[in-house]
Amino acid sequence: MTTRRAALAAGAAALALPAAAQITTLDLAGAALPPRPDDWTAAGHRREVLIRWGDRVTFDAPPWDPRNPAPEAAAAQFGWDARIAGAVVPPVAADGVPRLVLAVAHPELDPAMAWPGGHERPALAAAMSGVSLLNLERQGGRWVLVDGGFQSRHLGIGTLCRFGGAAAPARGVQGLVGVGGGCATPWGTLLLAESGATAWLPRLAALDPRFAEAPRFGWVAEIDALDPQAVPTKRAALGRIGAAAVAAGVAADGRAVVFLADGRPQGFLYRFVSAGPAAEPDALDAGTLQVARAEGEAIRWLALPDAAAPGPAAMADQAGGSAFDTPAALALDPRRPRLLLACRAGGGRAETRTDHLNPRAGAHPGHVVEITGDLAAERQAARVLFLAGDAAEGGSYGRGQPAGAVPRHPATLAVDARGRLWIGTDGAGRPGAAPDAVFGCDLDGPGRGVVLPLYAAPRAAGIGGALPTPDGEALLVAVRRPGAEPGATFDRPATRWPAFDPRTPPRSAVLTVARNAGGAVGG
Repeated sequence: MTTRRAALAAGAAALALPAAAQITTLDLAGAALPPRPDDWTAAGHRREVLIRWGDRVTFDAPPWDPRNPAPEAAAAQFGWDARIAGAVVPPVAADGVPRLVLAVAHPELDPAMAWPGGHERPALAAAMSGVSLLNLERQGGRWVLVDGGFQSRHLGIGTLCRFGGAAAPARGVQGLVGVGGGCATPWGTLLLAESGATAWLPRLAALDPRFAEAPRFGWVAEIDALDPQAVPTKRAALGRIGAAAVAAGVAADGRAVVFLADGRPQGFLYRFVSAGPAAEPDALDAGTLQVARAEGEAIRWLALPDAAAPGPAAMADQAGGSAFDTPAALALDPRRPRLLLACRAGGGRAETRTDHLNPRAGAHPGHVVEITGDLAAERQAARVLFLAGDAAEGGSYGRGQPAGAVPRHPATLAVDARGRLWIGTDGAGRPGAAPDAVFGCDLDGPGRGVVLPLYAAPRAAGIGGALPTPDGEALLVAVRRPGAEPGATFDRPATRWPAFDPRTPPRSAVLTVARNAGGAVGG
């Protein structure tokens, strides 16, 4: 297994950008203009659809029939919602073709938008959720979907899983429930977080008694996405947090480090540091779970006594952890030890409870925090990168920020090999003058903290991820829940994107966004 992990790391390195290709200045011509809520792309860039709700994932999936859906068909097709959970780079094959295995989670399901009539159908809802693993490869200068690829599969409530770690509640369980986040690890595996298990279990209770056993769900599972027969392992040592986001790295001493954000309005940021080296096959089964405490422009990590105990939030509070304003997304910089945390929105913080890392009280459209220093250090430097929103909302950015194009509610993060942060926003379908969008932001140099739009989602859609491809020439962008604004239904959506066919509903999708003339996206 250690040899396999080394091969995977070598494969990723072979696709990495050469140092000479790295740039530090974001160049989005025309991006100072406010993005339009109509599938807008910045000048000089193009977008293409890779896969949509109902497209086949497994080779034996039947054609999509949105007016007559069935659980058996839906379980083989791309799900209703879309949130990118990570991508694993396989070792380079003899043909030299760059490849990826992309994981897309399907965390939510609105019956009113997913089928005619809108009545609750638990088996069908479950089949349209879960995780899709997809094979991608680069052909003719573009990243394309490999239809019915070798590793393409659907993970969901029928997936057999095992538990790892001394504090595991059971040896095994059937089902990954409510996966809403995830990440690829430097050692070549994929982490999948059951962030929505608490909301899903009551919906599934009538299907099988096992869904009444809550302690079996809400964990982070690890899987070898390159092995189509691999069984996910729920890592008990990471805690039953119901994490909305995870990010994995390796400390300077070689130990595995996993950061977890719980996504609650006054939520916590956690960190797991393994007892042994990350190269060990079950490195995530033993270690220390910690919670972050804000201390001015720094974070101190405090150990939690029992990772597998119920009520981790109460335990984190008792340990002295600091609450963050809806900690919803995480990303690690591949070039240096730096973690980015997106706080999606204000959650009722009182003026007396503000701090350097959560500086606004009451409702607000979120912010991004930068945390630097060795990933396993007891104390790390931390500061706000930007405050989202316009000037009236207390927004604050780097010098030269365009006033008409600002992010609100940052919900996804990714850092590319040039040290550029990509932010996806999600206002949960609430109508507004500005659409949810993908924004780029330099983390260093003169453009630090200046946030510029690259792509704007269609009406009522949120961004479910903007993941750079290993070659740096495209972003994989998830567009989630288009047309699902308040009051919309399957037959009366706010848009019929992307086909605009009156016979079909709107469809969540994964896109590629790239420069028209080739070269790095946004640069």
